[in-house]
Amino acid sequence: MELNCLHIADIFGQTGMEMVSKILPNLIKEKKVDFVMANGENAFDGKGISETMCQQLFNLGVHVITSGNHIWDKKKTFYSENPLIQKYLLRPFNYPVGNEGRGSAIYQLNNGVKVGVLNLQGRTYMFDIDCPFRSGEREIEKMKKETDVIIVDFHAEATAEKMAFSYYVDGKVSAVLGTHTHVQTADERILPGGTAYITDVGMTGPHDGVIGMHKDAAIKKFILQTYFKFEPSTGEGKFHGVFLKIDTQSGKAIYIERIKIE
Repeated sequence: MELNCLHIADIFGQTGMEMVSKILPNLIKEKKVDFVMANGENAFDGKGISETMCQQLFNLGVHVITSGNHIWDKKKTFYSENPLIQKYLLRPFNYPVGNEGRGSAIYQLNNGVKVGVLNLQGRTYMFDIDCPFRSGEREIEKMKKETDVIIVDFHAEATAEKMAFSYYVDGKVSAVLGTHTHVQTADERILPGGTAYITDVGMTGPHDGVIGMHKDAAIKKFILQTYFKFEPSTGEGKFHGVFLKIDTQSGKAIYIERIKIE
């Protein structure tokens, strides 16, 4: 049995939310998507995600929301009493024990298929948190007791770290999808062991700016090397993501396609 999966690239600000609302329902129908995950760490003006936004994404058909380092900008969302948010809003798994939230989830679809989602964060040019390789491997082994269909959102800065991790778990997970840089890469592939990979899925949001932010403030910060308040760009929006086909029996990916809609 084949499972059609969609991952929506980092949703940035109100423009990103509007693009998801506009495009996702039709894309689900067109691609006959069974499972949807989205990175929502920048949905609230580029800094975290609100409880209301989580519910909006669930209502639109998103099953699991992943994140990254900016999820902590509105970490109070983790205290929501909404059971969907408690279970299916993820923060990177490899933050030290004691942090709120969870880093992995297994979602059971109506047809009985279980899809595991693991959210990890890299350490190169980022926070020196727990090792994503070792902690990720241990969690993957644990998740495989329930399902072989496992998708990893690897939120990292360095291309080399994302690539190294994908080869480290090749054949153990269905896909490793890179997030964080907001620039979609053209290196989608299926690795020898059957794991789909892309260095970065991109960004769903305003592209007339600097990775989502208004360009004037970004330029001034680089020139003057002092603090400037970043505001989301109000430019034209684009929808980025990847579409996957996964064999549910083996857990191996059989197809990966970049999505880019303006």
